[in-house]
Amino acid sequence: MQVLVRDNNVDQALRVLKKKMQREGIFREMKQRKAYEKPSVRKAREKAEAVRRARKQARKTAIREGLIAAPKPKPRFPAGGRRPGFPSPSTAQGQGGNAAGQTPVSPAPAA
Repeated sequence: MQVLVRDNNVDQALRVLKKKMQREGIFREMKQRKAYEKPSVRKAREKAEAVRRARKQARKTAIREGLIAAPKPKPRFPAGGRRPGFPSPSTAQGQGGNAAGQTPVSPAPAA
């Protein structure tokens, strides 16, 4: 596996390397090899993985052929399409105010 480092940007190269390793399944294999796995458990796991792959392939083929409907895409950001951690437009406009959300009333001038 090879990753090019451009402009001495090691952080970007590490990110690319981690993504490649994730795609290849190296992290999963390292986790499995940490402890001994009995042959019977290994066979059961591999069989379950094969069944999962076959079902996924059959589902994709059925969607492509129009036999079943494609699943609805999940919304990227819940709560009305806003990104989490960002204030809503109504709160961003009224930057002042008290905790109750009410505007303070100034006392009437004495005349």
